[in-house]
Amino acid sequence: MDDKSIMENLLLTTKGAIDLYMHGAIESSTANVRKAFSTAIDDTLCIGDNIYQQMSAKGWYQNDSAPQQKLQQIRQKFSPTC
Repeated sequence: MDDKSIMENLLLTTKGAIDLYMHGAIESSTANVRKAFSTAIDDTLCIGDNIYQQMSAKGWYQNDSAPQQKLQQIRQKFSPTC
């Protein structure tokens, strides 16, 4: 397995952990448990960001910019009408 594949797997695993922690926080019955999950989310988000930064620096993770027209359509669709 090459380095890019390893980093992709690490990022996917990190994203999965964040999802699990989020559900744990939502379903927690006490403030202490919720705080533990929230801390785990924050820590794991930091790890995920570090992985992303390393992948991006190597050109292994590229984001395509959305066209401005599409962004404007979405803004209009979801803007409040009050």
